[in-house]
Amino acid sequence: MKLIITIDTEEDNWGDYSRKDFTLKNIERIPALQQLFDDFNVRPTYLINYPVAADKMAISIFKKILKENKCEIGTHCHPWNTPPFEEDRTEYNSMLCNLPEDLQYRKLKHLHELIKNNLGVESVSFRAGRWGYSGDVAKNLQRLGYKIDTSITPFTNWKDYHGPEFTNLSPMPFRFSPEDVFQDSRDGGMLEVPVTIGFLQGNFKLCNSILKLIGQRPFTYLKMPSIFHKLNLINKVWLCPEGFDSRSMIGLAKSMMRNNFGIINMMFHSPALIHSLSPFVKTKDQEKKFFEHIREFLRFANDAGIESIMLSESLQLYSNKG
Repeated sequence: MKLIITIDTEEDNWGDYSRKDFTLKNIERIPALQQLFDDFNVRPTYLINYPVAADKMAISIFKKILKENKCEIGTHCHPWNTPPFEEDRTEYNSMLCNLPEDLQYRKLKHLHELIKNNLGVESVSFRAGRWGYSGDVAKNLQRLGYKIDTSITPFTNWKDYHGPEFTNLSPMPFRFSPEDVFQDSRDGGMLEVPVTIGFLQGNFKLCNSILKLIGQRPFTYLKMPSIFHKLNLINKVWLCPEGFDSRSMIGLAKSMMRNNFGIINMMFHSPALIHSLSPFVKTKDQEKKFFEHIREFLRFANDAGIESIMLSESLQLYSNKG
C-alpha cells in the first residue's frame, strides 16, 4: 500500500469567500509541518491556491522545499479569489463547477500560469476548492495538461452546499475520460485519486447503502446515524486529522488494507496548522493534538511498511497500459 498526503494550501480566511482581504499566517507553519514529514521520509503534495502562489513569503518557503525534492506542488482553485472576477460573490459561485465553462478555464489557466511563473513547476495535479468538481472542470484541466484530479470525496453529498454528489463513489483510484468523470475507463486520459473516506467495518458498499437509508426521514428524527456510530455498527471515517484522531485514521487504514486498496490519500487544510483559523482546530491544545495525530499516523504507516509517494507518482501505478 502507498500513502499520499494532499494538503489544501490556502489563505486563513475560512469560508469568507473574500477576494481582496485575506491573510496567510498559516503558511508560516509549513516549515514545521515539512519537518514532521521529513522525520518519516514523507513527500507531501501541496495543492496551492492563488493567494499562496502570489505571495513572496510562500513562494520562498515552497521553492526551498522543492529545491530539496521533498514535495510536489499541485493546484487548488478558490474561484472567489482567482481572477478574472466576472461572477457574483455568492456561496453558489464559490463552487468552481457552477461557473460557466469558459470562465472556469480562464481562472484555471490564470492560476496554472501563476504557479509556473512563480515556482517554476508545471502542475499536473488538481483539487477543486470546496470539492466543486464536474465534467466541465475536468475538460478544462485536460486542456491545461493536468493528469490527476483528487476532488472526489467518496460516500459524500455536497448538494446542500450547491456542490456535487459523490455518494456512490468508492475511494478506489480510477482512470477516466472528462466526458464521464465518474466512470472507470482503462483508456482514460486522466487519473482520479479520491480522498480516502471509508468505513471501519468490512463491506464499504453495504455500509454506505445502510448509511444512506438511515440518513433519510424518519430515521434522522430517531438519530439512527448517531446511534449506529456509537454502537460501532457503522463508522464512517475520513483519513484526515481534522475531526478524526490517529486511532480512527489507523483503523481506517487497516480496513483499507483488508479491502485490498493500493493507495490511501490523507488530506487536510493548511489553516488547521494554527488554532483559531479553522473550524476543526479552535484551541492551542487542539493544534498540538492535530500535529500529534499526524505524527502517530505516520509512525503507524512507517511500522506497517506503507510507502509514501507524491500524488503525481500514482500515475505509474495506474497507467492506461494496465
